[in-house]
Amino acid sequence: MRLANKVALITGGTSGIGEATALLFAKEGAKVAITGRDEKRGHAVTARILESGGQAIFIRTDVRKADECRRAVEETLNAFHTLDILFNNAGVFYSHTTLDCSEEEWDLQIDINLKGTFLMSKYALPTMIAQGRGVIINNSSGWGIVGGDAAVGYCASKGGVVLLTKAMAIDHGRQGIRVNCICPGDVDTPMLPEDARIRGQKWEDYLAGCGNRPLGRIGTADEIAKAALFLACDDSSFMTGAALVVDGGGTAD
Repeated sequence: MRLANKVALITGGTSGIGEATALLFAKEGAKVAITGRDEKRGHAVTARILESGGQAIFIRTDVRKADECRRAVEETLNAFHTLDILFNNAGVFYSHTTLDCSEEEWDLQIDINLKGTFLMSKYALPTMIAQGRGVIINNSSGWGIVGGDAAVGYCASKGGVVLLTKAMAIDHGRQGIRVNCICPGDVDTPMLPEDARIRGQKWEDYLAGCGNRPLGRIGTADEIAKAALFLACDDSSFMTGAALVVDGGGTAD
């Protein structure tokens, strides 16, 4: 129960890494608010938490919009009265080079991956500052540290998340707030098969390419959730401004 009596707000909590993290945080004792745009999936995740004896709510939120981010924080506070952990996890990916990336898809990746992280943090920070404690975890990517092929908008947005994390850590450390980010590699979520489809690769061939990593496999959403738990709890009490790479050795290869 490493998160007993804590309140966590998780964006993009309806599937993949966000869903796995919501379930794990609840298991560890946290009251959980999740956001997303798919109400059916959101309520399904919260139902699983409630059925296991936890506390959870779903808040339909588009993280590109300031008013909706503000409302997500307000509804979390109305339900649970405080906010201890913010996991900025909502993200999208489109596979394109600079030449074939449309302006619309560039904007979507910057707005959801980077601007959404900024907006949610902007509205969560006042409560954390007032209570003198808080943890913000941002979901970046291994491609936020090194470049990736045919992923120009994604790399730009996730690289921005890494440096946003470091800047926020500097600004708010003396206010009792730790800010770190996770940089996952290839993870078995709905985003990965979609990337294979866009690239015109068979799933088996795509996985074979991922097998070239030092650990020889892709990761699981649960493995990334455990990294988020580490950053959320007191086990990482002397960490802030860090980019925690969880990628099976992909960026070391």
